[in-house]
Amino acid sequence: MRKKFDEQLSELNQEMQTMGAMVEKSIQKAIEALLKQDEELAQSVIEADVLVDQKQKEIESICFKLLMQQQPVASDLRVISAALKMVTDMERIGDHAADISEMTLHLSHEPYIKNLDHIRQMASETMWMLIQSIEAYVEKDTKKATNVIAHDDIVDNLFAETKQELIELIHKDKNNGEQATDLLMVAKYFERIGDHATNLAEWVIFSIDKRPRG
Repeated sequence: MRKKFDEQLSELNQEMQTMGAMVEKSIQKAIEALLKQDEELAQSVIEADVLVDQKQKEIESICFKLLMQQQPVASDLRVISAALKMVTDMERIGDHAADISEMTLHLSHEPYIKNLDHIRQMASETMWMLIQSIEAYVEKDTKKATNVIAHDDIVDNLFAETKQELIELIHKDKNNGEQATDLLMVAKYFERIGDHATNLAEWVIFSIDKRPRG
């Protein structure tokens, strides 16, 4: 009986990794579409969001089966409960990748008023946080999860720098206002992705060491 349960837990881990990879790919495509002002690529991210939603439902189904068919001990319950919370955060990350791509469609018709180096870096840092959080869950690695939580400060600082740059551009020329506002929203979406990745890491710690989350 326990063997079957462990096999299902292994399946859960694999599906969590799959969903993490899907969301990572969405972020990668979203930032590429933004930088290249590629409407077709942006549209593909928006359309792929339904697949992320579907994967969330599949993982939730696995979790509910584990809860109903077996007699999970406390440690199992923490792992399953964490997975249910984590897929919600991953789904929100996928939503934000689609949100960024929606903004790209608005931004694709004129040159950018500034380089997007900080936004590109935000995308890179948040992808790292996402990957590390999923690895921490599968490997039961609290140190890796703790590093993710600390890393969120980097994303927050990049957002603050981007925000300040955009405000200065508006002060220099009010005609920059509309695009600056759109770019600020894009940066905010990446900042939120960082927050969700931090949530993932916090749920990993909860799943491993019994400490209350938050």
